[in-house]
Amino acid sequence: MRYLQGIAILFIVAAGAPVFAQNYPAKPLRIVVPFPAGGTSDILARAVGQKLTEEWKQQVVIDNRPGAGANIGAEISAKSPADGYNLFLISTIHCINPSLYSKLAYDPIRDFAPVTLVAETSQVLAVHPSLPVKTVKEFIAYAKARPGQLNYSSAGNGSQPHLTAEMFKTQTGISYMHVPYKGAPPAMVDLLAGQVALTFATAPSAVPHVKSGKIRALGVSTAKRITALPDVPTIAEAGVSGFEASGSNGLVVPAGVPAAIVERLNATIVKIVNEPAMRKYLSEQGADPRTMTTAEYGDYLKSEVAKWAKVVKASGAKID
Repeated sequence: MRYLQGIAILFIVAAGAPVFAQNYPAKPLRIVVPFPAGGTSDILARAVGQKLTEEWKQQVVIDNRPGAGANIGAEISAKSPADGYNLFLISTIHCINPSLYSKLAYDPIRDFAPVTLVAETSQVLAVHPSLPVKTVKEFIAYAKARPGQLNYSSAGNGSQPHLTAEMFKTQTGISYMHVPYKGAPPAMVDLLAGQVALTFATAPSAVPHVKSGKIRALGVSTAKRITALPDVPTIAEAGVSGFEASGSNGLVVPAGVPAAIVERLNATIVKIVNEPAMRKYLSEQGADPRTMTTAEYGDYLKSEVAKWAKVVKASGAKID
């Protein structure tokens, strides 16, 4: 009898899902960003959120929840109601953390339903203008002459900028000191102030300061130059053969959100990201617009977890 009741309940829920999706969204939405305001994830979330507001006539609230290497925002999102009104803007760190931390309060794959990739990003090797270097080769020579004397900032221990900087150190044989911050904005603030000599900054947070002349870009970490900084060579071009470290940002929701709502989110956000004006805006910020189906993005996230596990192991980075 209980078995039959269970089947009946499942049938009712399944039958009601399309109706629920048709009425969606009926109230404001929230996008959790696990970093402070002003960084790359925040910039992308606000751009997409504003367009979602225009598209659906519902307010989209950006909820910045920085700390613990993006784990605070991830745990909050994983435990949020699975109703389609709680989105989570993830970055590459989401796929790094499973290898970096011995224990997490959530599963980065199982506890979330993928919506779509939004953009791929490059890291910019940027130095304070006071450093007498204008190319990657000049910087390597300058750093080798001063082993351990230069400080670099990052968005935090185990962040992609941190791991990118460690990859650069390994491949070039230089030695510099890591100064971790709680997110990209404070890491950039101290570079601008000359408190640190350099950083590997995600492009959207670096581009405005490069264009204003407040910091100097020596190279980008992607395999190709980026539209926002066409005159800045790739680090591989600039002499570090084979160097590449790309990142990404995308949107997920808590596991259990009805598939019809996830697909509606995907269709709307893919449309928004691929609008010519949005693509132009993202490119100018240093982000390469790229979208996927929900299935494609799910496979992509799994492959990213596996890829970064190798990088973390090679770097020896670990946070307990």
